[in-house]
Amino acid sequence: MERPEAGGINSNECENVSRKKKMSEEFEANTMDSLIDMPFATVDIQDDCGITDEPQINLKRSQENEWVKSDQVKKRKKKRKDYQPNYFLSIPITNKEIIKGIKILQNAIIQQDERLAKAMVSDGSFHITLLVMQLLNEDEVNIGIDALLELKPFIEELLQGKHLTLPFQGIGTFGNQVGFVKLAEGDHVNSLLEIAETANRTFQEKGILVGESRSFKPHLTFMKLSKSLWLRKNGVKKIDPDLYEKFISHRFGEEILYRIDLCSMLKKKQSNGYYHCESSIVIGEKNGGEPDDAELVRLSKRLVENAVLKAVQQYLEETQNKNKPGEGSSVKTEAADQNGNDNENNRK
Repeated sequence: MERPEAGGINSNECENVSRKKKMSEEFEANTMDSLIDMPFATVDIQDDCGITDEPQINLKRSQENEWVKSDQVKKRKKKRKDYQPNYFLSIPITNKEIIKGIKILQNAIIQQDERLAKAMVSDGSFHITLLVMQLLNEDEVNIGIDALLELKPFIEELLQGKHLTLPFQGIGTFGNQVGFVKLAEGDHVNSLLEIAETANRTFQEKGILVGESRSFKPHLTFMKLSKSLWLRKNGVKKIDPDLYEKFISHRFGEEILYRIDLCSMLKKKQSNGYYHCESSIVIGEKNGGEPDDAELVRLSKRLVENAVLKAVQQYLEETQNKNKPGEGSSVKTEAADQNGNDNENNRK
């Protein structure tokens, strides 16, 4: 058997390296296929689902600690390989002007290609994704809720009592597979990026596996081909830019950041089409304190419940008063005495 020269690599090592590279590429491709149907779109899967590196260990530590570090890195790599986001932080789109504009856009595309109706996102699901994460059980969901609640004062301190207005203008795509309405350029983008970074840091400090904020690209998805396998089978493999050409610079409206939700990607959606929501935080006031549709529903329910409760309490009080001993009989006795006196007077 020939020995490789000093510094050389034998053929077996080359094959192993090649095989590992091929397996890595296959895994990345499969992961991309599974993630593209989530409520966010990825440009670089390694960025979007990346986990921060292990903190460096002082070189002067013992060899035993170095072995521990090596074992931790291996476990972290395994976690990263198994990482599959199933929850996300959502900024819901509630501005009716924006929703109406997107529905007009969707209908215009469908009129040109009816097959693409299967790719459209329902208006109840419109949102901006701030952060994606993996929560594997109820305990981790509760930790996620705690992290969301801790996020509120940081955001309010960042905004300093001001509204964060998010204007939407124009159309973009991710690889001609996902169509979205763009967030217009401006200072608001930096504020939103800072909020996303703060959320990333807050959730990571709780031990939650999250996607990295450096890949965060705020967008409002209105269609994605991955919603229907039927499309690919029938030759629809990309979104033709000509379909949305008339909307390329269209102004859709402005959304004020008012609420951030912790939502599930996998649980059954609500009746209005929005994702299952585990918890929410409210940021400042919306339109000078004007309640949104969800708040109006809650207020209406509360008013009805209070009215019913009051009616029940009143009924119970009246029933108790009627059944109290002595009160009812005394009234009857007085009435009888009065009748008796009247009869006697009549005889006189």
